[in-house]
Amino acid sequence: MSGAFEQSLSHSYLNGSNANFIEALYEQYLADPDAVDAHWRDYFRDLESMDPSRVRDVPHGPIREAFEQLGRSSTRGRAVLAGEGMDAMAAQKQAAVLRLINAYRVRGHQHADTDPLDLRERPTVSDLDPAFHGLTDADLETPFNTGSLFAPDRLTLREILEQVRAVYAGKVGSEYMHITDTAQKRWIQERLEKSKVTAQLSEAEKVSLLKRLTAAEGIEKYLNSKYVGQKRFSLEGGEATIPVLDEIVQRGGSQGVKELVLGMAHRGRLNVLINVMGKSPAELFAEFDGEHAPEHANAGDVKYHMGYSSDIQTEGGPLHLALAFNPSHLEIVNPVVEGSARARMYRHDDTVGETVLPVLIHGDAAMAGQGVVMETFQLSQARGFYTGGTVHLVINNQIGFTTSNPLDTRSTFYCTEVAKMVQAPIFHVNGDDPEAVLFVTQLAMDYRREFHSDVVIDLVCYRRHGHNEADEPSATQPMMYKKIKARPSVRKLYADQLAEEGVLESEQSKALEREYRDALDAEQVVAPGALEDQETDYAVDWSPYFDATWDMPVDTSLSVDRIRHLQEQLQRLPEGFDLNPRVATVMESRRKMAAGALDMDWGFAETIAYASLLEEGHRVRLTGQDSGRGTFFHRNSVLHNAADGSTHTPLKTIPEQPDDFVVIDSLLSEEAVLGFEYGYATADPETMVIWEAQFGDFANGAQVLIDQFIASGETKWGRLCGLTLYLPHGYEGQGPEHSSARIERFLQLCAEQNIQVCVPSTPAQFFHMIRRQMLRAWRKPLVVMTPKSLLRHKLSTSVLDDLSNGYFHNVIDDTEGVKASAVRRVVVCSGKVYYDLLEERRRQGRGDVALIRVEQLYPFPEAELSALLKRRYKTAREVVWCQEEPKNQGAWYQSYHHLTQCITREQKLTYAGREASASPAVGYGKVHHEQQRRLVADALGKVHG
Repeated sequence: MSGAFEQSLSHSYLNGSNANFIEALYEQYLADPDAVDAHWRDYFRDLESMDPSRVRDVPHGPIREAFEQLGRSSTRGRAVLAGEGMDAMAAQKQAAVLRLINAYRVRGHQHADTDPLDLRERPTVSDLDPAFHGLTDADLETPFNTGSLFAPDRLTLREILEQVRAVYAGKVGSEYMHITDTAQKRWIQERLEKSKVTAQLSEAEKVSLLKRLTAAEGIEKYLNSKYVGQKRFSLEGGEATIPVLDEIVQRGGSQGVKELVLGMAHRGRLNVLINVMGKSPAELFAEFDGEHAPEHANAGDVKYHMGYSSDIQTEGGPLHLALAFNPSHLEIVNPVVEGSARARMYRHDDTVGETVLPVLIHGDAAMAGQGVVMETFQLSQARGFYTGGTVHLVINNQIGFTTSNPLDTRSTFYCTEVAKMVQAPIFHVNGDDPEAVLFVTQLAMDYRREFHSDVVIDLVCYRRHGHNEADEPSATQPMMYKKIKARPSVRKLYADQLAEEGVLESEQSKALEREYRDALDAEQVVAPGALEDQETDYAVDWSPYFDATWDMPVDTSLSVDRIRHLQEQLQRLPEGFDLNPRVATVMESRRKMAAGALDMDWGFAETIAYASLLEEGHRVRLTGQDSGRGTFFHRNSVLHNAADGSTHTPLKTIPEQPDDFVVIDSLLSEEAVLGFEYGYATADPETMVIWEAQFGDFANGAQVLIDQFIASGETKWGRLCGLTLYLPHGYEGQGPEHSSARIERFLQLCAEQNIQVCVPSTPAQFFHMIRRQMLRAWRKPLVVMTPKSLLRHKLSTSVLDDLSNGYFHNVIDDTEGVKASAVRRVVVCSGKVYYDLLEERRRQGRGDVALIRVEQLYPFPEAELSALLKRRYKTAREVVWCQEEPKNQGAWYQSYHHLTQCITREQKLTYAGREASASPAVGYGKVHHEQQRRLVADALGKVHG
């Protein structure tokens, strides 16, 4: 036994009769070392050090046995048992009290009165019954040590119960004991237990709170009477949302927040737009009347999907509010908001989230049911995606969608369980208690400021109407809606409360309703603190990008001297940096490429493209599951020291600010990561934002983002975005899952010059395409079918002159010097299949077949292809579109109408490729190679006599 342990035997409480008391202390120590006195903390630490196999989360039973054994065996222990220490029964009772306090911290939320409808029977939690711990009514007036409870050192059991029930089982149910960080837990405990979960509001603050509830209810009543039967996705039943958002804005402003990015679904959006963001009622009414046409949008969108931005005056100065546009796919907007917040943080030079705050409003069923919620939480603390903590507000209607049974919408007791994965505290609060709601909001905002971590407010309320105003919820939810119809609104309940407290008379309360209605009649802005024409140093001017066209000329060339200068800088390594031999070979090859001693490959061309943009003042952000190294070991933008594991990113040495280049190996997510990058790109036109799929088909996991944001965001919302997608594509015998990036899906989405779809076939093309994307003032998403085997193909190379004198060719004519007048067949293709055709044509020695590559499939370069087919190869009578993909996939069907415009009447257009298939590719190598041989033969055809 150690000397420290022997010395601790002299403590008067250390004996077997006090084992229960010490056991309880040890439980507290396990949960939070700072919760016990320093003497006990040192003692427990010394005890653990005796046996290194014991870790702090082991069951405390063995420790208790040690105490009891110690009491039986030590002389000092026997002396205490004789009367010098605490009475054995008293020690046992004291331990029981400490366990009871801990039980309320852990499970008190299950008994909390958080549901205004009292729909769900609260579970029986035996831990919360004093009798479970051996305490009886006879103990109620007995004083006990309160342990780590933020309260006087000693209280009667009755007083302790009153406090823990008020704090943990009142109108707020707090879940935070799952957090492993002691400082965070103790901070929450102190805020809850010292305040007893009571908002200390002045009479003026209470009147102000009633005004906000009046506004929340008032706009819904006004719209219902003015536009009877029209969908508005009412907030009624959850009106406390408006005071929550007001408090977030105002408290955020006082804490230094300058920009707040808000994401939410459609329910309550119109209310938020009018009462929080300061949208003009006249503008909203015009939308209801069908007379409002948004600027820079063609088709537009329904009014409860539209975004908005405004500026609100706070104690800390103006705060810019940005409400994200979003479709009906509910939670899909979450990562978009986070990406936008990250871009804004960069503009503010804010690395921790002091000045930018993301806020996400969830529905209960959507938060529990949609996987993008989990993916977004997983981003929250990840390098490259961190936004300083998000405030999550769940408008918990307890129903999800009208015909659902609440028991069917999730398997968990709460809809918020997913938040525990990042150890976010969760505060469930009764939506019909506005003061409790306000307290929780203040607590959440202060927690986020203190720890820059996510926090969740679960606003338990209800939905007064159906899913929309034409729905009849009583047909499927008769019991719930019987209660709802009989229940006064939260505004009425709070007005009555203030009348009872003598704060506001009934007539004064009614006057508030009239004032709000009169303001709407006058079409006045009703959001408090709304500012007009506010200028900010952090705003982005998008006007240079509004009138750009896809075919505007731009010089993407780079002199040989600049290329060599950049490569020389990229070659410099920190002193003592030991490269892996294979990486060292790559670096040496790139040195030779810059010198002109070796044809350049794709990795070299791509790296120099980024370096040149960075040198010119642009920024580059590249994310994907293997982006640092590259899925195919082709990029190697992050170098790893073989000696000690440290890293070096050469591209970070090019710009003045190293963070102007970001490359992140992302988590295994497509939907959330692509959403994040889309959000980033919509907030920053001067950063080349790239998302790279590990294989092109992985984009399938993010199809919602592609359909509802990337392809249609400009048409619906006037939202420009220069996001680039790298999707490795090519048929190389890797089976159905790793062959196709589904070109056909992207081409099907193409219209109104909304996106670009490119299939570069050489490193130089890739280089010029990258530079064109940033140097041209045309901010449209770029979808790139990037290569796999071509990365090292002996024919797919370029030379320095291709970069210094070249540009991106939408169409590449035959480069083998065929005589146009001798050509009888022209094969038009894109991507890797060109090299298969080229090699077979060389093998056959054919001069009657020309090979043309279409490098940009959309916007389709009809003029350039027409010039070749109708003039240069006008004597050819056969034009063949050749592709590797099955006939019903690839570019054939979606490009057919373009191709027919590019040929003469005498020319016949045919198809060469795989037969139509339900699967993208075969799974057997021999079958694949035979299919490939056949389609190449079909494309080249027979030799013309």
